[in-house]
Amino acid sequence: MSAPSASTNAPASSQPECRTTYEYKIPDENTKNYSVLLNKKDDLQMVEIPVPKPGKGEVQVQVKATGICGSDVHTWKYGAIGIFEVTEPIILGHESMGIVTEIGEGVSTLKVGDRVAIEAGIPCSECEQCMSGHYNLCPDVVFKSTPPHHGVLANYITHPARWLYKLPDSVSDEEGALLEPLSVAIAACERVGVRFGKSLLICGSGPIGLIVLAVAKAIGVGPIIITDMQESRLEYARQMGADYVYKVDPSKKDVEAAKEIRSILGCAPDYSLECTGVESSFRSAIMATRDGGCCCMVGVGKNDQLLPVNSFAMREVDIKGLFRYHHTYPTAVSLVASGKINIKHLVTHRFDFKEALEAFEIASDYRTGAIKVQIFN
Repeated sequence: MSAPSASTNAPASSQPECRTTYEYKIPDENTKNYSVLLNKKDDLQMVEIPVPKPGKGEVQVQVKATGICGSDVHTWKYGAIGIFEVTEPIILGHESMGIVTEIGEGVSTLKVGDRVAIEAGIPCSECEQCMSGHYNLCPDVVFKSTPPHHGVLANYITHPARWLYKLPDSVSDEEGALLEPLSVAIAACERVGVRFGKSLLICGSGPIGLIVLAVAKAIGVGPIIITDMQESRLEYARQMGADYVYKVDPSKKDVEAAKEIRSILGCAPDYSLECTGVESSFRSAIMATRDGGCCCMVGVGKNDQLLPVNSFAMREVDIKGLFRYHHTYPTAVSLVASGKINIKHLVTHRFDFKEALEAFEIASDYRTGAIKVQIFN
């Protein structure tokens, strides 16, 4: 793998050029609408569903690109993600962009033909959390593809216009679908208050960890160390600009891993963002974080985990959690459109919609070398 571009911190890639789609089909009585349905644990199916009509304040969208999130894979394989359990069939997918094909009553901000990114969460906009600005914590939020709510991995969907964002021509379809995980990364950095010139530990070189790396580099955070068990992903992180990498050895104790991370970095990191959800990794991150620093759990792991309480309490290390994001999409669109962040190279595998089930198989198998798998309609 050749050296990354200094201006973009993007590894060289043999992947095809990203696309910017303007063609769309307004559905008629003969239009078929297929979706990827999780019938039950480990039972993924392609099924036909009705073409939905937009209600008041909604638009109909022909979905053009959808990324497969690790949470989609986990829900498929285990029948749950975090505290959310699959109790009835649901359509998966929440990292999407598309083209508006019909306007519902009262919508004036969008028109047919607009390319849009889809923010997957729909809050009530009336509760205390929503009114205080933390709409991600709305107790009645409908988050697409989180049980029991259907996702957006279909040919056509409807969505409130309020939670759609027009995409400029400079943002490709692939990038439009990447705005959702980019929002998670932006929220993670904001949650711990990362600042220019401060040190950062990122645990996990999966899509979220690598996008966190891109955001942190854009902010000017450094030095940055990132961890993973796979050498190929660590090499990818190096080419994206990580100052140091650490290969996780599962046989080592978490306290030993923390000491080695500090030694490689040359200091205890001011911030730690745990992006795997793995208990041992979270423990190491807590122990590695400097006294008075901040450690945030970004990844979703087991509901109950054993943590080194005295290690953070007696060193005043702040422990935080992250639940999705809020008010991040405008920033995400701006960062990508301006070229300040380049993450389109993370799309390593592309599949046509009819190959969606194969795409999930690839996304779930680390041996394929997949980072981000996307499905196109």
